[in-house]
Order: sequence, then C-alpha cells, then structure tokens
Amino acid sequence: MGSMFDSVAIDATTASGPIKILVIGGSYGGLSAALNLQDLCRGLAPRCGPAPEKGTEQGEPKPEKPTSKIAIEITIIDERDGFYHLIGSPLALADEPYAAKAWVKYADIPALANNNITVLQGTVHSITPRTKTATLISRDPTGQTSTQTRVLAYDYLVAATGLRRVWPVVPQSLSRKQYMLEAGNHIRACAGAKHGVVVVGGGAVGIEMTAELKTVMPHVAITLVHSRDKLLSAEPLDDETQDTALRLVREAGVEVRLSCRLDRTEEIVDEDGDKCLRLWFAGGESMVGDHVVMAVSRSVPSTSYLPREVLDEAGYVKIQASLAFPVSDVPNAADHFAIGDLVRWSGIKRCGGAMHMGYCAANNIYQLIRQRRDGTTPVWAELAEIPPMIGLAVGKKAVAYWPQAGTTSGEDVMKAFFGDDLGFTICWNHLGLGGDRKVATA
Repeated sequence: MGSMFDSVAIDATTASGPIKILVIGGSYGGLSAALNLQDLCRGLAPRCGPAPEKGTEQGEPKPEKPTSKIAIEITIIDERDGFYHLIGSPLALADEPYAAKAWVKYADIPALANNNITVLQGTVHSITPRTKTATLISRDPTGQTSTQTRVLAYDYLVAATGLRRVWPVVPQSLSRKQYMLEAGNHIRACAGAKHGVVVVGGGAVGIEMTAELKTVMPHVAITLVHSRDKLLSAEPLDDETQDTALRLVREAGVEVRLSCRLDRTEEIVDEDGDKCLRLWFAGGESMVGDHVVMAVSRSVPSTSYLPREVLDEAGYVKIQASLAFPVSDVPNAADHFAIGDLVRWSGIKRCGGAMHMGYCAANNIYQLIRQRRDGTTPVWAELAEIPPMIGLAVGKKAVAYWPQAGTTSGEDVMKAFFGDDLGFTICWNHLGLGGDRKVATA
C-alpha cells in the first residue's frame, strides 16, 4: 500500500460472532451471491435457484431444506452508489426517463434494507487470502476517493467486479446524480445531431445502441459502421444469427455500412457555417456526422486487487467448477470465489450467467459453512461448460440464440427476453430486489 493512504483499525472476526461474507461488486452476480446466501442462512429457499429456466446454465444441486438459521454478516463493496442495469445502457443513453429508472441507489433497494447486509461505496485495493483481509479505499457520496484505507476481515469472499468498460459503452459516473448529468449530456448531443450520429462497432453494444437511438429519436439519421462483413463477428455465433441481427437493425431504420474501417475523423464546417465531423474510412470513402460513438473498445477484467496467481494472462480469474479459486494457487483458496464477467469460463458473458454463478457461489459457501459447523456432506453446485447463447434487443424486436432452439426473432422474443423495459423488471424480480422474502421453505 502506498504511503499516501492512512490506515485505520481492522474489523476483526471473532470465533463466536456472525460469519463474515465479503462480496466485491454490486451488480447482477454480486447481488445474487449476497441475497441467495442470505436466503439459505435464514432458512429460505434461494431466490435464484434451483432449476434454471430454458436456455440457461445447468449444474446446480436439488433444493435443500435448510435445517437451521445461521448468523452471517454480508458486506457488499461497490464503486457506484447504486445498482446500474447494465443491459439497459443502450436505452439509458438514449432516453432520460429510462436513464432515471436504470440506476437505483443501494439505499433505495428494499431487499438490502436488512441489518445483516451493509453496502460500502469504495474500491478494494488488495486482498490477502492468507489472513482473509481486504484493504478498502473508501469513497465519499460524490464518488471521490478518500485518503484513508480500511481493512476488512472476512471468512468467505466473492469477487464480482466484472469488466472495466469504457464510455460510452457504460456511464463512468460513480454517483447517480453525476450519472444523470452524464447521460443527459449524451442524449442531448445525439438528439441535436442534424448530420446524424455514427456508431462505430457492430457488436452487441453497437447494434443495440443504434437501434435504441433510432427508436427514441426517429428524426435523427443513425449509421452503424462495422469493419467486418458480418455483424457480431467477434462472437461464436452462426450466420443465421448474424444475418438476422443485420435484418432487424435495418428494419429499425438504421443505415448499416459493413466492411468499413474507420481511419480518422476531422472537424469541418458545413454550408450553414455549423461545425460537424467528416469520417474517413480505410478505402477512401467518407461521410459526415455530428456525433461519433465508439462501441469497439475492448473491455478488461476489473481484477487488479486479486493475487496474480489466480489470474490468467488476460487478467481473468481462473476458477474451479465450484467457482472457487484453484486450490493450489493461494492459501484458503476454497473460501474465495469469483463469479460473472471476470472469470475465465466458456460461453458469452451475460447477466443471466452472472446471476446463476452468484447463486452457485452462495450455495457452495453455505455448504462449506454447514460442513464445518455441523459435519454435513456438501452438495456442491458445479458450473458446467456453457455453450454460446445470446439475447439481443434491436428496437422493438429481439434476436436470440441458444443451442436447443437455434435462432429466433421478433416482437414475441423481445417480450420473452426483455419485457417492456430491456430486462430491468425481469432482473429486479429474479433477484428479488423489491422486498424482504417472508415465505417459509418448501
């Protein structure tokens, strides 16, 4: 730790006190791990288990009726001051009312209003598996870092910090207030683009962003530029899925330019004396636009706080099928779990997979607690290989692919996969964020 930080007291774990769970990251996976573990330890069936929906991962155990309640304290650490519905980013950056819905402060989430769950805003600088401690750099309500560090002790840890994504793939603000300003400025820039908006990158983000912009702003010319001859070219998907995505984007009113690699942009003045941009492509062609959105940047795992031994060459966390760290890499590996986008595992990274991993990690921590406390035989939830699956919202329709059903598309697919709000309500309800669960275990 650098000398710029002043250390404060350690929160010690006592043998007789509650079991301490540290969850780093408060998005889909982190909330799933925390809330499913809380369910199990309160004698409830886990909210995200046991049987997966059609098209999701297999590998979880059969439901178990908890025999007794277990005292735990869960601490969630996140850089943001709230849960941000990442799936909804394309619409949140096109429509201000939806932007307001997509970010909910942790203090306003009823499911977290329990005395055994604490949410801290900050960044974990490092963890020490041998001593089971984590060094936290706190943030104030505006998102500014503190000059003090806090050392947290834990019994079990779940790393769920995902990928570090750049603007405008996701907002960079860490507070809801600043996020609304950031989103609003972007929306107004797009809405006022008389020469149009150009989105560079024909992956999932670029496709959804162009379609949402055109749906919300039909008066604005929206162009999607992609360097390859197929959309979704970086994903392990078949031609039918890629071609269907292209068809839906064009049906939404978006102009698509394939095999068109952006070379440079220059600021020019149009015939009315207004500033705009000319985009030059590798083949010598060009076009004019007012606003360029780069949707091609490579996201990187947010894992700098983890021991190098558990990371691969790209920074992803190596995990066992139980989602625990590899047993030979660090001390107490069995008590450390990683879930969501930051893990090295098969399949396309999706929020459904992250929530499922959170449930599996919660089950396995619960099994460890029971084994050590009561001598029970663990029933592990193990993650199977995940085949390529995707659901993509394209305007008022969606395209989906999973092995059992192949490629499907249409308004009915949109309703099934995303509902009426790009999956916000589906995820909110699946995680049970709306309130405390009072039901008895089946």
